[in-house]
Order: sequence, then structure tokens, then C-alpha cells
Amino acid sequence: MVGGRQRCFDTQEALEKAMHVFWKKGFLGASLTELTSSMGINKPSLYAAFGNKEELFISAVSYYYEHEVKPRTALLYTENRSLTERVKAYLKSSADMICDSTKPGGCFVTAASNEMAGQTLPEKATQAIIDATQYNENMFFDFFEAEKSKGNLAADTHIHDITLFIMTLLHGMAALARKGKSREAIYTIIDVAILVVSEAEKA
Repeated sequence: MVGGRQRCFDTQEALEKAMHVFWKKGFLGASLTELTSSMGINKPSLYAAFGNKEELFISAVSYYYEHEVKPRTALLYTENRSLTERVKAYLKSSADMICDSTKPGGCFVTAASNEMAGQTLPEKATQAIIDATQYNENMFFDFFEAEKSKGNLAADTHIHDITLFIMTLLHGMAALARKGKSREAIYTIIDVAILVVSEAEKA
């Protein structure tokens, strides 16, 4: 056929399956054989559709953020709810995801960050994880800054500090979920941690 053979698989579905393999096994632990088997394609099809393994990993990170992380952001902007209620809803939604038995457990990006810390990720893959983490940090910083400007946070609240607190909490929750902590246990942690936000919220 002129123009070459058409792809006979759903690239988004294949990418989601690749994401789950990387999420569970890590970049180094995920072999091409495991990836292609899970994706239901052969190696030539993988290379043609996604490039090499590193490029597939980067696409998987992007897919994770678009489908698992960004949709949750809307919870922070729900109308007629206090700042504390909105942040708590976001955190509990995150707990639901990292404890979902249909997923590998924990957070894909947090797990990949551990590989990055061990300097085992290739350069572009490392940058993808850095960018993904920075996206979340920037999102929370902008959110809290906007809430402070609206008068919903005390004037002496340090935006960088409360943002770092939330980021540390999210990474800690993910690590605990990865180790098998229950959803209920993580909910309890959220109930305690949210007191920090409640204290900062301006009545």
C-alpha cells in the first residue's frame, strides 16, 4: 500500500499499558519484551509509533499526568467549599488513585524519582520526571498564591513552605501506598496533615 502499512492498534491504549509496566517495574526493570507483550504489539511497531524505550517512557510520563494527575486539579477550584475542604478533597482523590488495586500502586512519578535519585535514568527521561514534578509544584504554588491574594490564607503564610509541605505529603503517601498501606491509613494521615492547611486558612 502506498505510504506504508497503517497501524492496526490503538496508540493511546498501548501507551496506557506501557505506562503501567513502567509504573510497576521502573524504567530499567521494564524490558522491551514485557512492554511489547503488554501493549500487544511487536518491537518494530513500538519503534514506529513511539520511538525507542526512553521516548516511550517520556510519552508514558506525559500520559500519566494528562490522565491521572491533571483531572484532579479541578477539585481545588470547586465552588462553595472552603480552602481546607478543597485541598482535602484533592489529597483524598490522590489517595484513592495510589491505593487503587487496578493500578500498580503508589505514584508513577514518585517511583521514577527514586530511579532518578540513583542516577539510573537516561538524561531525557530524567528531565521528563523533573518537569513533571515541577509542574505539580508550580500548580500548588500558583494555587496557594491565588488563594492568599483572595484573602483565604493568613497574610503571614509562606507560600513556598506550604507548597513544599503538600509536595512532601504527596510523595510520602505514594511511598506508603507502594509498601501496602491501606487507603484508610492514608486517609488518617491526610486528616492529621490537613490541620496545617486549616491553621493557615484565614477565617
